[in-house]
Amino acid sequence: MNIQEALEKKQGEITIHGWVHRERGNNNLRFLIVRDTHNIIQCVIKKEDVDETMWGAAEQVKVEAAVRITGTLRVDERAPTGVELTATEFYVIGESNEFPLTKDLSAEHIANNRHLWLRSRRMNAALKLRAACFKAFREYFDGEGFYEYHSPIFQATQTEGGSELFSVKYFDTELYLSQTWQLYAEAGISSIEKIYTIAPTFRAENSKTARHLTEFWMAEMEQAFVEVTDLHTHAQEVIRACVRYCLEHCKEELALLERDTTALQAVLEKPFPRITYDEAIRKLNEEIGMNVEWGKDLRTLEEEALTKLYNVPIIVTDYPKEVKAFYMKETPERPECVQGFDVLVQGVGEVIGGSQREEDIQKIIDALKREGEDPSEYEHYLDTRRYGSVPHGGFGLGMERLIAWIGGLDGVKEAIAFPRTPTRYNP
Repeated sequence: MNIQEALEKKQGEITIHGWVHRERGNNNLRFLIVRDTHNIIQCVIKKEDVDETMWGAAEQVKVEAAVRITGTLRVDERAPTGVELTATEFYVIGESNEFPLTKDLSAEHIANNRHLWLRSRRMNAALKLRAACFKAFREYFDGEGFYEYHSPIFQATQTEGGSELFSVKYFDTELYLSQTWQLYAEAGISSIEKIYTIAPTFRAENSKTARHLTEFWMAEMEQAFVEVTDLHTHAQEVIRACVRYCLEHCKEELALLERDTTALQAVLEKPFPRITYDEAIRKLNEEIGMNVEWGKDLRTLEEEALTKLYNVPIIVTDYPKEVKAFYMKETPERPECVQGFDVLVQGVGEVIGGSQREEDIQKIIDALKREGEDPSEYEHYLDTRRYGSVPHGGFGLGMERLIAWIGGLDGVKEAIAFPRTPTRYNP
C-alpha cells in the first residue's frame, strides 16, 4: 500500500515501497524516513529482526535509494507523521550514489539539479497543486458546455507583439513559436462556439523577475455570442473554481507550503471588484500617492499597489488602445480605449488578460498597419470577419502565476517542473 494508506491504517502487517528521504542509525539499529508521492513514514530496521543480507543493505543504503519494506505498523507520536513501521524485510530496489542535494544549498546549485530537486517535498506539493489547477480549469469549462480545442505551436505571424517572438527555422522558411492560440481560436468558434485550451506559450521577454518565464502554460477560452461582462464572470468563476478545488483536495500540500488558506477562502465569498483603468490611475495617484501617467500600461509596481487595496482579486477594464493588442474592440463612446481587461491578484499581479474582439474588418486592418504589420499576412484571420462574424471574446490565464498565488510560492519558477528563463534552459 502507499504510505498515506499505511499512516491511516496505523497498525498491522504491510509492505510499502518508496525512496529514502533521510537515514541515520548505529551498528544495531537504522532509522529511515521513506517517502512516496503521498507522504513520509519513519521505518525502523533492527539488526536482530532481519537476515544478514537485509541488514547489510540497510547499513549501506543512501539517501534517495529506492526501497521495499515489509513490517509492522504502530502509533508513535515521536515519529514525523505519528506512525512507525518496524521492518521484518528490507530490500533495495535501486541503489543511490551520494545525493548532491542537501540542506543549505544555493539557488544556482538547486537550479542546476532541478531534475533531482523535483523529489523535494516542496516541489512535490507544488506539482500536485499544479495538477489540481489544471483539472479544476478543465472541469469548470466542461461544466459550462465548452469543448477542448487545440491550435498550432508553429505560427506564421505574431499575435501579441513582434519583440516577444521566438523565431524557429521551419525547413526553408522562418516561423514563430506560439504566443497565444488567439488567431486560431477565433476561427474555431465559428464551428463549435465555446472552446478552451491549456497549452505551452512562448514569450521572448528578457525579464528576470519572479513572475516571468520564457516558456509557460496558458489556459485560454474563447466564446461566440458573448459580451465582455460575460468574460469577466468567467474569469472570476474559473479562478474561484481553482481555489475551491485546491482548498478541498490539496489541504496537505497547502499546509506543507505554509499557505494562509483564510486569504484564499475570502476569494470564494466576495465578488471581484471591477474598476476601469481610469479609476485605477486615480487610485494609484490620489489614494496611494504614485505618479502614473494616463496611457501607460500598468507595471508590476502599480499592479501590486492596486491589489493591496483589496483582499480579493480585482478586474481592471477599459485599457488605453495603444497598450493593447490589435484585435481588441473599442470601448463604446471611448475610442481611445478598448474592451480589454486584466485580473490582478495579490503578490503576483496580472494572472488573466482578455478582451471583447473587434468585429469590424477595416478597424483590424488599420490596427495592423499602425503596428507595422502587413495585413496580407493575416488573410486567414481576416476571413473570420468576412464570413459571418459575431460578437465574441476570450481570455488567457497564466497557470504558473495562478499556481504561485494559490500556493503562496516564491515565484513562477516554483510552479513548473523545469522553468525556462533567459539564462536557464538546462536541465
